[in-house]
Amino acid sequence: MIYFDNSATTKINDEVLKEVLYTMNNNFANSSSLHRLGYEAEQKIINAKKGIANIIGGKESEIYFTSGGTESNNIAIFGVCDAYKKYGNKIITTKIEHPSVLKCFNELENRGFEVCYLDVDNKGYINIDNLIKEIDDNTILVSIMYVNNEIGTIQNIDQIGKRIKEKNKNTIFHTDAVQAFGKLRINVKYIDLMSVSGHKIHTQKGIGFLYVKDGIRLNNIIFGAGQQKGVRSGTINTEGIIGLFKASELAYKNLDENFEKISQIKKEVITLIGKIENMYINGDEDNGIPYILSLSFKDVKGEVLLHALEEKNIFVSTGSACGSKGKKDLSTIYYINESNLGSTIRVSFSFENTLEEAKQFNKAILDIIPKLRMYIKR
Repeated sequence: MIYFDNSATTKINDEVLKEVLYTMNNNFANSSSLHRLGYEAEQKIINAKKGIANIIGGKESEIYFTSGGTESNNIAIFGVCDAYKKYGNKIITTKIEHPSVLKCFNELENRGFEVCYLDVDNKGYINIDNLIKEIDDNTILVSIMYVNNEIGTIQNIDQIGKRIKEKNKNTIFHTDAVQAFGKLRINVKYIDLMSVSGHKIHTQKGIGFLYVKDGIRLNNIIFGAGQQKGVRSGTINTEGIIGLFKASELAYKNLDENFEKISQIKKEVITLIGKIENMYINGDEDNGIPYILSLSFKDVKGEVLLHALEEKNIFVSTGSACGSKGKKDLSTIYYINESNLGSTIRVSFSFENTLEEAKQFNKAILDIIPKLRMYIKR
């Protein structure tokens, strides 16, 4: 089996799984309990907070654990807009955000907020000057994705965050870093809010975190017993947190080695260019994150190609797995090159993949594409 769908989810790392199972067996107590077992679980959570905060240049007090990227995005966006609505009602994002951001903005627009959806160029980059022009005294929130989940474009988050504050120091900056964390070095100096998901970095599903810079207020969108300062009530997922911390440690310990390995795998797949007519790379071939590669083949439906590859035990996707089964949401491809819509697959890698797998993928593509095109011409 060749699994090239790592942007949808990743296989849990063996070392991470070992930590998770140990915690489930030995630190299973509720961390809010007053007895010793509860205290021990709480201490493990505090240690994980400190470790994750250190990775991103933040503080322990700024880390809030959630169920993943979608919940983190919702807490950040709705929490800020409710807390700061008396100061303004303009909010800004891009047209190519993940649905868990875009649908928050859609809902806020329905509630009366003024929403600006920024365009992107044909590689998926925003024009930062245009963003700054849109910010005024009424702008309370800007949300820009760190790495696009479909095409791998990396926005210049540090520059964006810095320039936002230069224009309006009161405008809050959120970034969805689900596809960036564990793959790029991140420092939250110019970031107010950041969303992360664990299952993209080889830990289990159902765990993530939201970074909230000290001083940023979030009104509650979840109500309960007030865990995590009331920002995210609910019994804390100790084993999930330990798994997330271990996966984060491993990702950043091996960051450079993994990045170089994945870069070579991506380069190998790109050698298909020139061997197949009317094949296109969506996004920035040279400067996009190597973990994500979006490929379009003229006259070939992405879903048909996906299943043809599946027959050869190779697994890819047609785009964001979070919305790929629905028809309503417009994908990133629509906004950067509409002509490639419907003929695209997303190939996404992890450190567990090999150069040999990339060569086998290329061989399969070279076999499948001419056959599919011949069938279409009948």
